[in-house]
Amino acid sequence: MQKLELPVDLAEAAVLQRRQNAEQQRQSRVFNARVRTIGVDKQSLDVQVHDKKIQKETEDKWHEAFDAQMVQGDKIVCLLDERQKEDIRNLNKTINEFRLCFQKEEDRREFDLYDPQGLKKDLPARVSDDDPRCSVSGVQLLMGEDLTESKRKRDQQEQLREWSLQQQWELAKALEEKKFAGSLYDTMRMELDKKAMDLQRMEEEARREICTFTKEFNRVQAEETLERRKLEKQQQEEDNSVEISNLIEGDLLSENPSQATSSFGPHRVVPDRWKGMSPEQLRAINNVQQQQLQEKMRLKEEERLRQAEWDRQKAQEARAMILLERQQKREERELRKAQDHINMQLAQAHKAQKIYLDKEVFSNTPTAQYFEQFNTTSR
Repeated sequence: MQKLELPVDLAEAAVLQRRQNAEQQRQSRVFNARVRTIGVDKQSLDVQVHDKKIQKETEDKWHEAFDAQMVQGDKIVCLLDERQKEDIRNLNKTINEFRLCFQKEEDRREFDLYDPQGLKKDLPARVSDDDPRCSVSGVQLLMGEDLTESKRKRDQQEQLREWSLQQQWELAKALEEKKFAGSLYDTMRMELDKKAMDLQRMEEEARREICTFTKEFNRVQAEETLERRKLEKQQQEEDNSVEISNLIEGDLLSENPSQATSSFGPHRVVPDRWKGMSPEQLRAINNVQQQQLQEKMRLKEEERLRQAEWDRQKAQEARAMILLERQQKREERELRKAQDHINMQLAQAHKAQKIYLDKEVFSNTPTAQYFEQFNTTSR
């Protein structure tokens, strides 16, 4: 019978191939002790950690650049703000100066409406009987009956023209005065600089003269000082020689006991003339010194006896400590012997138990064929 060749199902073959590839990958992961112990894909984690580091470094650089840009922007904003404030301050100052100079109250067009002296300057309501302002009905002026409007407008236009010309003239004059003031300032500054240089030169000359005079004066003073010191030293040497001769020949160094006797009685002495003591006083001092020496020797003997007693006690304590340490060592040796005997008994029991387990309990030892049946599939 001829075997029929059936068409291959490509989808089923692809599914089977995919399952085989997945099984091989699973076996590679399961049979890999390191991957199985860790439980994760370490290479992927390393790649993620590396990507995280790169991302963090990129973000840090971006933040640093952004911070630097923010600082630069803040500086620019501060400078622009200061410049704007300065411009506004200068503009307000210029406006105020212009108002004070060219926009006075009396120069305004409608100043005649609120002039405080307007009533004094205005004409009275009736000048005479034939005043044309007085109508029959007695109304002086009605709305729209201003007969001098055209003349007033011409006067106001003429006044504005005069004001404009005056402002132009004042502006040109101010510029000319400013230019003249600048040239005058430059001239004065040059003159002041020249005067300052002359004063500095004169000051240096005067300083040199003062230094020369000071050096000469110091030299003369030094010579006078040396001469005066020489004379003082000579006078002092003469005084010292006279004083030494007086002291040598005087009663103090000659130890004359009569010169220390006080005028208040023979039993009293003058402190600044007293020289030495009497034999009785010297003997009393020697007796006190001998007593102090004997007392010191007695204290030394007591200290020596006390130190000897202390050394004896220390030796007894050291001997007792040595005996106690020997007793502790003997007890430790006996305890170690008992522990070694117990350990030997435990070792023999453990050996007997191991022999029993090997020969009686675990007599059927598994062969290599038994272990080969494991880890043949990933399931």
